[in-house]
Amino acid sequence: MKLEIDNFDGFGACDYTHALDAANLPQIVRRLNQASELRFGLIGDSPAFIVPPLGARVQFSKQTGLVLFSGYVAESPTFEYMGWGEAGPAHRYSLRAVSDEILLDRKRLPDRSPFVIRSAGDALRQLTEDILPGTFDTTEVTDLDVLPWYSPTPQKKWSEHAGALALRSRASYRTLDTALIFAPVGTNHYSLSEADDDFSPERLKLQSREALINDVTVIGRMEPSTHVKAYFVGDGLSTRFYLSQSPFTRSSRIIMEEEYAGTALDSTRWLVTDPKHVISVTGGKLHVSGGNDQDGQTTVCFGDKVELGGAVVLQHGDTTFDSPSEGVLGGLYAGAIRQNGCLAGFRLQPSGTGSRIQGLVNGVATGPSINTVGGHRYAFTTRLFATEIYRSEQCFHSSKHPAGKQVGGAAIGACLRVVLEVHDVDPSDPGSYIEPSIVLYDGVISNAPGFVMYALVNATDLHCSLTFTRFLQAMDAEVRSALPGESYRTRLTGSLADGAECLITQDALQFFPEYVPGPNELIEVRYRGLARALARVIDPASVASKKLGDDDGVRGVVRDIESPPPRSSTDCEHAALALLDDATGVAWSGDYQTWSDFLPGKAQDIFPGDALDLNIPSRTTTFRGIVREVRIDVKSLAEDHSVYDIHFADDAAESLGFVFQDGHVFDLSEVATSTVTQIGTQFLDELVSAEITDVSSTTVGIDSGVIPPEDGGIEVRRTDLGWGKDNDRNLVGRFATRTFTVPRLARVQDYYLRQYGGSSPVRYSRFSTALHLDYPL
Repeated sequence: MKLEIDNFDGFGACDYTHALDAANLPQIVRRLNQASELRFGLIGDSPAFIVPPLGARVQFSKQTGLVLFSGYVAESPTFEYMGWGEAGPAHRYSLRAVSDEILLDRKRLPDRSPFVIRSAGDALRQLTEDILPGTFDTTEVTDLDVLPWYSPTPQKKWSEHAGALALRSRASYRTLDTALIFAPVGTNHYSLSEADDDFSPERLKLQSREALINDVTVIGRMEPSTHVKAYFVGDGLSTRFYLSQSPFTRSSRIIMEEEYAGTALDSTRWLVTDPKHVISVTGGKLHVSGGNDQDGQTTVCFGDKVELGGAVVLQHGDTTFDSPSEGVLGGLYAGAIRQNGCLAGFRLQPSGTGSRIQGLVNGVATGPSINTVGGHRYAFTTRLFATEIYRSEQCFHSSKHPAGKQVGGAAIGACLRVVLEVHDVDPSDPGSYIEPSIVLYDGVISNAPGFVMYALVNATDLHCSLTFTRFLQAMDAEVRSALPGESYRTRLTGSLADGAECLITQDALQFFPEYVPGPNELIEVRYRGLARALARVIDPASVASKKLGDDDGVRGVVRDIESPPPRSSTDCEHAALALLDDATGVAWSGDYQTWSDFLPGKAQDIFPGDALDLNIPSRTTTFRGIVREVRIDVKSLAEDHSVYDIHFADDAAESLGFVFQDGHVFDLSEVATSTVTQIGTQFLDELVSAEITDVSSTTVGIDSGVIPPEDGGIEVRRTDLGWGKDNDRNLVGRFATRTFTVPRLARVQDYYLRQYGGSSPVRYSRFSTALHLDYPL
């Protein structure tokens, strides 16, 4: 075996094999999805001996050239004085080295927006290149599953994110000899059978325990629940209107903010296509001075996709125009960056000495236009309101659902309201700073894509400067109003300086004094309530098979899952299915110790994440274990002999797909229960389009938005409790038609609606629709 150390003193990698301490031969410890360690001792007994410093590069390999470890000295060596030798004083040094990812862990991750609809492997490659471009060979990084969302917070190290991405895709990672390997667990699999000639039965230790589960309750995060639509009437004086529930998103947060500091765009954030070099960054501005005369050839695109879920505000920038311009600013594209494929954006065309600005929707210029004025600034904003908060389900894995075959991950359909607005500011007129923005488009796009590319600039011939770009996850509430005899319009939410008219707090809608609703102005607020994501899933066949005497056969657990985070009750159901996959009987784990010459399956080396197929008939044991830890103790340097201690376990013994945490929910009385065969079919569609259509002093007309099932109807209650045909205590009525009338008993009235069918047991919508009315009698 050979130990080489580069002390970065100009002499390159030096052979330290001769200095290895025979009493402290190298030991390598490898753990699944963690950095590896090498511990070894050196004897320094001559003045020429150089003590490896902190940060020295270490490589330990076999004589055949097979690299067993590569990394860097992670601690200052400790030493022990051994006395005076023939060449002078002798010292024994103890050293610890950590594998190559220590280079990445020493760096602070750049601030970046979350990865959206990116494969786990692609995200890991991006993180690696963001920190140390070109340092690691990433050709062995497999893409694996597409994750709906992952936030690489700078508070965590690179290796922590690598481990988290591996967990979410049932993968393993490691670094070795400047290569980064990321692959599904079990990619390398080896047989361990007692029929093998080199099998050592005395060195195999197995542990088993009962791990049967057939009743799983999963606790997730807070989820968007009730579909709320609130109705108010202005009186010309009131500015505050109280909501009946707290919105799911209680406060806005910045997803991305770009101030264009420096002299170039941040390559970790922006993708630039600029064949004619017309894009530059100076003086805190992004400058565009031309184009390519071809649509989609000169672009500035955001590096990750934008999720069209909940309420999203895209502020494209405070823009000044130098001369007539042609192109698209702030475009959203489901496919290639082309004007005819633009879902929503701002179209600019030359008009005299200025430019004409018009909304661009589904590739077509639509709605009113405005002409730019020299010296004015134009703030472009796109407001998006989707009927669903999330546009993709979370992914979960088990031994039966490995990478590429996850449970969940389906797309979630939604309609999208798009508001395109321009705030025209005349620097010579202070009043223009608080003037309302000009709305160029306000409409709904049905069946909108869940994720789109964002191109801040698509320049055919643009001549402009932008001072900032910002993405906001806004309060998930849509506010619209209509004066008597007029159509509804979207009221802009946000700050007054951004041209908004109102804001949403945790419990109220607050209009700014300049935009007080007029007398008899009708106001509608649409948002989602919030609740804890919960689900209970039972396997009836397993329960029945385990019934014996007084034992009813139920084997139940409650799991509060930290990662991957179940963001909805549907996610909780899918997580429960994955947990049930592996909890069907006995959980196995074990250790096997063997010489390096007799590794299972005649392997040259074994790493965490490899699979061992055990076949031990004498112990009635046949299962696949995943290697979790490997300890390598060197026994003979000259003959390349070492002892491997391999720890392995199946998913029932040590989960590969979940991280659990202590439960924070104690009341599980309202959790919806399903069997494994009911998942995906137990609930009817929610009444997302239900609305109040007519109001009098004694009655309220309601349109449920759907034609009820022939064998069911629409159930209406005064509170969101007691759903079912056997409970009438808070019942308003059950209706077999799409539209119906209910009694009104007070100024403030709440109606909760769910669709139900005629099956047995009766199926209902998962969440209610709450119609909140606050009209004068």
